[in-house]
Amino acid sequence: MPDTATKSKPDVGVDLRTTYLGLELRSPLVAGASPLNRHAGTARRLEAAGAAAIVLPSLFEEEIVAEEVELDRALEQGTHHFAEALDYFPSMETIAGVGDRYVADLERVKRTVGIPVIASLNAASPGGWVRYATRLAEAGADALELNLYHVAADPATTADDVEARDLEVVDAICAAIRIPVAVKLSPYYSAFAGFAARVVEHGAEGLVLFNRFYQPDLDLDTFDVVPRVDLSGPPEVRLPLRWIAILRPQLDPVVSIAATSGIHDAAEVVKAIAVGADVAMMTTALLERGPEHVRNVESDLRAWLTEREYASIAELRGSATRKTVADPSAYERANYMRTLRSWATPPPFEPAARHGRAVTATQQPGGARNR
Repeated sequence: MPDTATKSKPDVGVDLRTTYLGLELRSPLVAGASPLNRHAGTARRLEAAGAAAIVLPSLFEEEIVAEEVELDRALEQGTHHFAEALDYFPSMETIAGVGDRYVADLERVKRTVGIPVIASLNAASPGGWVRYATRLAEAGADALELNLYHVAADPATTADDVEARDLEVVDAICAAIRIPVAVKLSPYYSAFAGFAARVVEHGAEGLVLFNRFYQPDLDLDTFDVVPRVDLSGPPEVRLPLRWIAILRPQLDPVVSIAATSGIHDAAEVVKAIAVGADVAMMTTALLERGPEHVRNVESDLRAWLTEREYASIAELRGSATRKTVADPSAYERANYMRTLRSWATPPPFEPAARHGRAVTATQQPGGARNR
C-alpha cells in the first residue's frame, strides 16, 4: 500500500467516481450501517471527510413490536379495576415509537447532508417488510438496504423453504417502493451463487456482501446466553472478496455490488474494487477511528492509483475477478488445498504442550517434517 511519501502528495485528478444503485457517487467510500450514522452530527462529519453515501443502522421490526406490547401493557395496568382509567391516557397512535423515531432520524440526516442516505430494514413478518419499507421510502431515503437476517433453527425448515421465503420478501418490497433496493445477504445459503442470481431476478438492484452475524456467548457463572459484539478485522474481507470475484462476471453488469466486513483501510478498498465491487462499506474502522478516517482512506486510495498510473476507479474495477485472473481456480476449491499447504513451519514455541504433546519447529501439520 502507499508509503507516507506518496500519500503526502495525492493526485486530486484521479477520478474516483462510481455508480451504486443508480446513484452517482463521488467515490466508492461508503459509511456502512452503524448506530452512529443516525445522528445528524455524525452524518455531517462523514460528508465533510469525503464519505460518498451513508447507510443508516437497521430498523428492526421486533424492536417496534416489543415496544408497542410493553407500552400497551403499561397503559392498561389498573383498567380492570378502574374502567375510567382508559380515558386518562393517549392512544398509542399519538406516541412516537421506534419506527417514528427512525423516520425522524432519517429525515433529519437527509436535511443535514447532500450525499445519498440509504435506509436499512430488518423485518420479521411479511407485512412488516412492506409496511416499514414504504414508510422509509416516503421519508426520503435514496435507497433501501434489505437486511435478510434469520436463523433457520427448525429442523422441519428446508433450504428451499428459507430461500422461497426470502425471495417472496424481495418480490414484495421491490413491487411496493420506487427507490432502488439492495439486499444484504449472509454467505450461508446452500448454493450461494445461484441464490444471489435469483435475488437479482426477483427485482433487487444490488447485493451487499456480507451480513455479519453476531454469535451469542455463554456466561460460565450463570449459564445465561449473553450477547457479544466483536468488531471486524481486515482478514474478514476475504470472504466477500472471494464471492464478489465469482459473481461479478456472471451477473448483469448494471447490478450493483457492495463489499462490507473487514474494510478498514485503502488496501481493502483496492481489493474490493479489483474483484468487481462498486463500493466499499466501512463500519468498524469508523467506529474505532472516527468519521475523519474516511479522509485518510481516500488520500491513500488516490496515492495508490496514482503510483500505478490508474486514471480512474473504473480502470481498476473488475481487474481481478474469477474471469480475469490468470488462475480462476484460486477462488474455488483448489485454493483450500493451497492454503493448507502454505503454512509450512509452526511458530518457534510449543502451543500443543498443554495437551500433553509438544510440536517441534521442524514439524508440519499432519506430522510431516521439513526437508
